[in-house]
Amino acid sequence: MIFIILAVVALLVVLVILSYNGLVRRRNQVDNAWSQVDVQLKRRLDLIPNLVESVKGYAAHEKTTLEAVINARNAAMAAAPGPGAQGQADNVLSGALRQLFALSEAYPDLKANQNFLALQEELTSTESRVAYARQFYNDAVLGYHNKLDTFPTVLVAKMGNFPHREFFEAEDAARTAPTVKF
Repeated sequence: MIFIILAVVALLVVLVILSYNGLVRRRNQVDNAWSQVDVQLKRRLDLIPNLVESVKGYAAHEKTTLEAVINARNAAMAAAPGPGAQGQADNVLSGALRQLFALSEAYPDLKANQNFLALQEELTSTESRVAYARQFYNDAVLGYHNKLDTFPTVLVAKMGNFPHREFFEAEDAARTAPTVKF
């Protein structure tokens, strides 16, 4: 009889250890995924000043659009860490960049400028990387939440202080095309 009790206790201890370790792995995966998003967002922020300088010479009288991009970049750099604040700043920046690229359509010389085209291509590539990193992050958060909310891991999660994480979400304004007036 004592062996049965010891076996049940040992099984419970193993179950708790496996659940805790699984939660730690998922939490670390979420942290790693967020780091990847952060790296790509910083890469994009580093490209923007060069892009703005390229546009300045061709579209000097489009000062408000250029200022909007610069202000959005500064706000993104100053945003609090974390998916909520970064997501909000990222949405504003994406809208300003869409307006900047729409501007290039009105200036054939700018559109043909090799420096501008190279920067635009690099930024487009970075945007794809940002989108992939966001998706990877959200997938990691989903896996973490699924692990947190399933039995018996939910019991270990409550004892081990494993909080839910924010998803990286786009605002409604980021889903619409900008209007550019000339």
